[in-house]
Amino acid sequence: MSCTVQLLTSRLSVSRRCLLSPRRSPALRWLSGGHQRSRSLKESYRLLQLPEEGNTPAQVRQAYLRLAKLYHPDSGSATADGVLFAQVEEAYRAVLTHQSKVRQKEAEEEEEDEGKSRGAALQHRHYLSFDGVGSGTPSQRERQYRQVRVDRAAEQVLSYRQREHERAAAGGGALVERDTRQRSRKIKITQAVERLVEDLIQESMARGDFRNLSGAGKPLSKFAHNPYADPMTHNLNRILIDNGYQPPWVVTQRDIRESAARIRAHLLEGRARLGEQMTPAEQTQWEQLCASAQEQLLQLNKLVDNYNLIVPMLNMQMVHFSLTRELERAAKGAQQRRLERQEEAEKERQRRKEEKKRANAAVRIKASRKQGLLAWVKSLVSH
Repeated sequence: MSCTVQLLTSRLSVSRRCLLSPRRSPALRWLSGGHQRSRSLKESYRLLQLPEEGNTPAQVRQAYLRLAKLYHPDSGSATADGVLFAQVEEAYRAVLTHQSKVRQKEAEEEEEDEGKSRGAALQHRHYLSFDGVGSGTPSQRERQYRQVRVDRAAEQVLSYRQREHERAAAGGGALVERDTRQRSRKIKITQAVERLVEDLIQESMARGDFRNLSGAGKPLSKFAHNPYADPMTHNLNRILIDNGYQPPWVVTQRDIRESAARIRAHLLEGRARLGEQMTPAEQTQWEQLCASAQEQLLQLNKLVDNYNLIVPMLNMQMVHFSLTRELERAAKGAQQRRLERQEEAEKERQRRKEEKKRANAAVRIKASRKQGLLAWVKSLVSH
């Protein structure tokens, strides 16, 4: 018995020294540290009736409110329990604290990654502007970049003209192709001469030949209407306009006007062919014409919507076309055309009547002259 007591006493003293020792083993640190916290966190998720992964703070708060309605002592429900509510509240706080730590850790990792990426980024980033074109000071590189833009625009215009000439030549014969090649050669020569002149101008500017010219530092006369206009943008727009380019909204506006004019002309012709008081057959024809116009107006209104999205100014937008308004316009136009036809017919009748009167008067004058001549001959014979 005494041996057993001594053995137990020795084991307890050893275990106490292990527990009180400042240097604990890794297994003991694992038991007293993260494993216990992990277990308590799992217990908190279990109390809140939530999965351990994929929860947002809003979902956690919603689960806490749902359980608070069930277990809060002041809720008045049959399941009210103050002890269980305290456990739920403690679990709620533990989960929120864990989620905030996770978010903070992720933010620190993102900041660290961003710092690394910024450290690895290229220095002197301002030298990468102007699409990497040119060298020298920023103002010199800007002028060089503008010149490159002009050259690109000229090349695009040249390629556009060549494509247009090739398309025109595809439908013609060998003569057309030869003329196209000659025109393309002339265009190339013209572009080369323009580039040569531009290069000479740039060299003269670099030498300072244009420094003491009259009107230096004043706006150009061609920009008198807008002295703040960008010369580069103005020149690019001039090149595009000279070569037949039109903005998309201008093309869309033209298509809308042509389609509307075509629909209105079709309705007017159809209504003018029918009588003012339509028969059943004419009424059927008019209804078919109205149905066809309705489909065309639906497509036209879609085109109007697209135009309103790309038009640069709000006051230039268009409203939808209405079948009722177009039918009223067609009816008024048909009525006006009938009145004009009636007036023309009345004028034609008056003209014919006047011509008939003049013809009758000429016949009477001719007959009277003939009678006078016969009387004069008779008088001569009698004498």
